[in-house]
Amino acid sequence: MNNLFYKPEDGWLADVIPFYEDGEFRLLYLKDWRNREEYGEGTPWFLLGTKDFVHYKEYGEVLPRGGESEQDLYIYTGCILKAGDLYHIFYTGNNFHYPAQGKKQQAVMHAVSHDMLHWEKKPEDAFFAPEDRYEVHDWRDPFVFWNEEAGEYWMLLAARLKEGPANRRGCVALCASKDLTAWEVRDPFWAPYLYTTHECPDLFRMGDWWYLIYSTFSDRTVTHYRMSRSLEGPWLAPDNDALDTRAFYAAKTWSDGERRYAFGWNPTREGEHDGGTWQWGGNLVVHEIQQQPDGALTVKAPDTVNGMFSLERDIALRKVLGQWAFAEGSATVDAPDHFACAYGGLLPVGAIKLEAKIEFDSNTRSCGFVLRTDEALEQGYMIRLEPARSRIVVDQWPRKGDIPYAVGMERPVQLAPDKPCTLQIYLEGEVCVVYVDGEVAMSTRLYDFKSGGWGIFVSEGGAKFDIRQLEPVME
Repeated sequence: MNNLFYKPEDGWLADVIPFYEDGEFRLLYLKDWRNREEYGEGTPWFLLGTKDFVHYKEYGEVLPRGGESEQDLYIYTGCILKAGDLYHIFYTGNNFHYPAQGKKQQAVMHAVSHDMLHWEKKPEDAFFAPEDRYEVHDWRDPFVFWNEEAGEYWMLLAARLKEGPANRRGCVALCASKDLTAWEVRDPFWAPYLYTTHECPDLFRMGDWWYLIYSTFSDRTVTHYRMSRSLEGPWLAPDNDALDTRAFYAAKTWSDGERRYAFGWNPTREGEHDGGTWQWGGNLVVHEIQQQPDGALTVKAPDTVNGMFSLERDIALRKVLGQWAFAEGSATVDAPDHFACAYGGLLPVGAIKLEAKIEFDSNTRSCGFVLRTDEALEQGYMIRLEPARSRIVVDQWPRKGDIPYAVGMERPVQLAPDKPCTLQIYLEGEVCVVYVDGEVAMSTRLYDFKSGGWGIFVSEGGAKFDIRQLEPVME
């Protein structure tokens, strides 16, 4: 199956648990059909394979959910590792019916396999949050790694302290084991009193730095990271501590030995419209992680995804407002006190990539692209650079209410008139992912305008656009 942003045909993809072996990324994921009448209650794990984040092989269900009276009715997030010839999964067993029965809602559970396709659950290895230190119904998303220095396995968990401000008790709990069977609960790995919960913790080392990845839903619903030169901390926040927007969540990472990738999901919205409540689960989005000289992390499109877009289309821009000068693949306008825009043509039905190098004058208030617009650019989605505010945002035009951009759909970027900015826009179906200078990602979801063309604009300023329109060649 070929997809730019994968989803199962009969359901939705949620938290991804990545692993790499023999040239293939194997992605375990939580599947949600959103159809209890037909498929029953609970979430199992399915397995997906890919070598390029474009072509996918579906292996089907590999870790079935338990029954309504079992701990793992909902198999929530966990991790996978290999010790010797045996694969181990540690996962969250969640049962929403249990608290009413006086039982603990969440437990860490264990399963093993010789081939990643057939798993044997080990219910005797399940363990729960200690009641003297932690809230008992938040004990999930185990991440296990071998701590070479300590000579033991460490497990990080999304947990909540039993005491402290109710909305700040979230912590990363720590357990340790010599044999992947018996676990000792230790003092928290990181308890900063910042969030309600640190979901889906993930840890890796790159060069001299350790990186702690986690997702939150209290102050912002995003995937964050912190960095430290030691596992003992302190865990420091970079200037830009998020990997993406509200529309990229629960990211976990894995490396193929040369490059590391972040695997998250782009959520759907209730009612399939732009004002709908964000939902759990959606489509797969993959970013490649890169480390900057100061240790900060940036993300870009995987090279294999970039390489898929090799069919370049001719561009015939047409001015709508303002005095534009057009050349082959480029457009320039000076609009110091007004709005100027140009129409670029219809968007294809399938996937597309728009790429532009943009140079803007000093004091330019904004510039960028309009997607799924009409020929007069009277409606659509604006991908807008705002130099004075050092950000890129997603906006809908005409705007609903007085909100200047879609809530949660902004990213900080450093924009300067003497430095050209490169935008890469990937669009397929409702999912849109934008990269700025191959360093900053801005994912979103587009529902209300389902078709149309694209255009460019400048508001109170001047800019030059060098543009390419590319479509995929998919075998």
